[in-house]
Amino acid sequence: MTIQIALFRGINVGKAKRVAMADLRTMFGDLGFKNVQTLLNSGNVVFDAGRSSTAGNAKRIAAALIRTTGVSANTLVLTAAELDAAAAGNPFLDRMDDPSRMLVGFIAAGADRKPLQALVDKAAGEHVALGADALYLWCPDGILKSACADKLVGPAFRDSITSRNWSTVLKLQSLAAGSR
Repeated sequence: MTIQIALFRGINVGKAKRVAMADLRTMFGDLGFKNVQTLLNSGNVVFDAGRSSTAGNAKRIAAALIRTTGVSANTLVLTAAELDAAAAGNPFLDRMDDPSRMLVGFIAAGADRKPLQALVDKAAGEHVALGADALYLWCPDGILKSACADKLVGPAFRDSITSRNWSTVLKLQSLAAGSR
């Protein structure tokens, strides 16, 4: 049994790309995954993937999403261990006082890291760091006031990164731990 987490970029944000979490759970079950659980209404799914790979599952899930809902969304799949490692690698734990102002951008396999490093290098006055498999952005004045956060959710990084706030990361960790 391998617990994996699927993160969809951009579903259920505003009125576009609406997908019911019940439909996602059904779709994952139809794909053969077990113990499927969703978190929030923004495309977070924890599931037992058996022995299948994250890369293969990401492709299968993205294709099934289009087939079953007509919605196309970048899909990133990581193991519970990878999620734990990304959380443990957060360099801003000592200064965070509000988890909703901390973003973790999970980097897609094979993504070009150069634009991400360039974002870090140009982030004057912002608290941003590039880790092994994640980009960390602490926004003490709020995510909406962060130029880096605005860029991360924009089209330039659409294919390379999927972000979640720290509260969601912790909830996903808890959900995954309960599934083991």
